[in-house]
Amino acid sequence: MSIHKINRRKFLGQASCAGLGYTTLMSTLCNLKTINASSILNSSVVASGDYKALVCILFSGGIDSFNMLVPRSDAEYNQYATTRSNMALQQDELRAITPNTGQGMDFGLHPAMANFQSMFDSGRLAFIPNVGSLIQPINKTQYYNGSVQVPLGLYSHADQVQHWQTSVPQSRTAVGWGGKIADLLQSSNNNQTISMNMSMGGSNTFQTGNNTVEYSINPWNGPQGITGYGDPWQLRQLQTAAIDNMIDKTYQDMFKQAYVDVIKTARDGHEMLVDALDNVVPFQTQFSNTYLSQSMRMIANTIAARTDLDMSRQIFFIDYGGWDHHDEVLESMNLMLTEVDDAMGELYSALDEIAMSDCVTTFGISEFGRTLTSNGNGTDHAWGGNMFAAGGAVNGTDIYGDFPSLELDNELEVGGGVLIPTKSADEYFAELALWYGVPKSDLALIFPNIGNFYDTSSAENPIGFMNI
Repeated sequence: MSIHKINRRKFLGQASCAGLGYTTLMSTLCNLKTINASSILNSSVVASGDYKALVCILFSGGIDSFNMLVPRSDAEYNQYATTRSNMALQQDELRAITPNTGQGMDFGLHPAMANFQSMFDSGRLAFIPNVGSLIQPINKTQYYNGSVQVPLGLYSHADQVQHWQTSVPQSRTAVGWGGKIADLLQSSNNNQTISMNMSMGGSNTFQTGNNTVEYSINPWNGPQGITGYGDPWQLRQLQTAAIDNMIDKTYQDMFKQAYVDVIKTARDGHEMLVDALDNVVPFQTQFSNTYLSQSMRMIANTIAARTDLDMSRQIFFIDYGGWDHHDEVLESMNLMLTEVDDAMGELYSALDEIAMSDCVTTFGISEFGRTLTSNGNGTDHAWGGNMFAAGGAVNGTDIYGDFPSLELDNELEVGGGVLIPTKSADEYFAELALWYGVPKSDLALIFPNIGNFYDTSSAENPIGFMNI
């Protein structure tokens, strides 16, 4: 067997992860045509020297977010405690926060969320209550009689986690809204070798566009290239030469050429990113040895390397799963929210070191909230839930939108402690997209249902939690 054949197999099996996520190369070619396809929007949208990054944390499984943000005033807390029964947190253990605009009640955060409390108090974090996937506004009567369409596969993990990543809840699609933004703004980055979208969680729907895919990075070990490529050992040198010979060659067959162009981009992008990260001065901030904290460390390092990478816009994605707590919800959430809180504090401590906190907005998504009522020792799939946005560009110390009544049989509760959302995911996402640089005139290209919730010709922002 020749060395050429050995490396070709290794190449097909291992190289794709470096620059293309964990998708197959053939599907990449068929679906995306070429990784260097021209973006739709001219780069003039982004001002010279301007840098912004979005960090999306997917709490996959469905986070019980009404134990993340909790009413603390006596009357509202008593409603909460009655409805949640053995799922209720103790009132005196909640971390007190006071929204600027008030809500007619006091609030508290889960006891594990000390950094969230500090960021909220300092104006760098805001909450958006009872947000969910919607096609158009709907009330309780319309829900019962079926006169208004609800998201496809409501309460289904597979469907709802896809809808939150695509913002097209009436159908199943593989193109995400983060990918669509990259399609529009990729040319804003002078570096066209590395994707605007960088994932700490492998291949994902959120970052898959029509012309772009994510660049996957291992949270602990960084960019992963072709095994042995560039190694000084003699056999590895022969393998490296064989790979270079394959992908630096010009092919007459357009499919072969497109194929090797993708591989070449992956190889070159890996080397470029490794070199840039090697030049980053280590942070004084110490990151915890958890998946989420190490993901934040890698994101902070990549942002620190933005000048070497010649990037003006980046979108990062983390899939932090395990939130499907049908059992042991209180114990599990305490452990997991501690990790979330530590990671958030560490990220912004590191960004403060390089004066980039104002340029990076972190936000949460999850396929659905969970039932207000207990199933015995946990909670079940529901609909509306609470989300947050954090960073120096956030109009923090506030809660945007009316916090819903947690009393059973209220005007939003449709049975079993399930709440109809009062804010659409579209409004939430559109606010982030506008801050990132997407023109209002193009919001409907990314969020097809946005017109059902927000007038894109309005001078006002969709919700108001971002300083745009």
